[in-house]
Amino acid sequence: MPPPEGLSPVEEALRDEEVTVSDLKSTLEERLPGASVELAPEQEMMTVNMGPHHPATHGVLRLIVDLEGEVVKDLKPVVGYVHTGIEKSCETMNYWKVIPFVERMDYLGYFSNMESYVGAVEKLVGLEIPRRAQYLRVLHLELNRLHSHLVWLGTSALDLGAMGVYFYCFRDRDRVLDVFEMSTGQRMHTRYFQIGGVAEDIPAGFEKKVRELIETMKIGIGQYESLLDRNEIFLHRTKGVGIVERQRLLDLGVTGPLLRASGDAWDLRKEEGYLVYPEIEFDVPVGTVGDGYDRYRVRLTEMRESLKIIEQCLDGMPEGPWLANDRKYVLPPRAELSTSMESLIHHFKLVTEGFRVAPGEIYNPVESPRGELGCFILADGSSKPARVHFREPSFVNLQSLRDMSIGEYVADLIQTLAMLDPILGGIDR
Repeated sequence: MPPPEGLSPVEEALRDEEVTVSDLKSTLEERLPGASVELAPEQEMMTVNMGPHHPATHGVLRLIVDLEGEVVKDLKPVVGYVHTGIEKSCETMNYWKVIPFVERMDYLGYFSNMESYVGAVEKLVGLEIPRRAQYLRVLHLELNRLHSHLVWLGTSALDLGAMGVYFYCFRDRDRVLDVFEMSTGQRMHTRYFQIGGVAEDIPAGFEKKVRELIETMKIGIGQYESLLDRNEIFLHRTKGVGIVERQRLLDLGVTGPLLRASGDAWDLRKEEGYLVYPEIEFDVPVGTVGDGYDRYRVRLTEMRESLKIIEQCLDGMPEGPWLANDRKYVLPPRAELSTSMESLIHHFKLVTEGFRVAPGEIYNPVESPRGELGCFILADGSSKPARVHFREPSFVNLQSLRDMSIGEYVADLIQTLAMLDPILGGIDR
């Protein structure tokens, strides 16, 4: 039977039955005498495991990646390797004893963890904290944002081979931890925020040390820019890589620097206006196309804005108490425990027995270094929360990694994951 008119030699060869590549090559050579026929080899899909123990996964994260050559065709994150049951543990403790648990979720944003939980309890019981305590909380929240972004920048630059940036960032991060040690006694996991205010007032010399840090960091951020903004390798590896449209990010629930890099200025410090943020002037940096470079620029600019906020907190710091005067919910100042038997008994009863919270529920969101961190508490009238649940931004933001990676090279996957800035302690918790 003659072939239907208009069929090409390839279509004719494939018309009646399945043929192999070699059969097709032979058929084409017969139909096209004198022509040299070369067919590209069949592309094979390969599935590889990246992690769970791999330095570029920024924690114990496993990525199942489908590759066609070096191009990512599909990606599936697998989490849960460092699940610690923090939320369930919170439900077995009285309200006071929950604080050390929650600050260990996002172990780089521990002040945000504390603010989301402590603020939720204060809203449940209708407790207003003093203005000095609010200023101290904002100051430490922004120092913590600075600390978190320094770790992100150093490790992300290291993923791309910029080892010098890593050393500079961790040098300055150590200076921030020195400030935490001075005000709280601890470098990490300070338990400084507590129901009713903060654990201690800032010591003598603290303001001077923070102002010195501000000036040092202004120079430091300029150094980071000098090392990266004109680095051809860094620019080629970040510009135009991992772009996801703003609406898609909103559909996935992505918040924080990732969303702002796509052009959306959503920031809970502006939108919710908690603590004394409405009284402080600062800008919300946004990107344009939402690629890796925009994510880098947004976070770097956020560091400068945090310095502005910290400076305004020092300038406007009011005098007065740093703890609410409420014997029902608030621990007495530590200094009184060695001089007042009444304060010692009050402290003992609150820590051991806790306080009862009337039945109700609350959700308290804050702007953590990675986006919206929200704490939901369900109270049942007892001294322990019936349910504690966190909307953890790293967990939500991780959903966008697949959209950022498909169609990109596997080498770009390393950079894209770094710019995501996930904290696995918060994801698994």
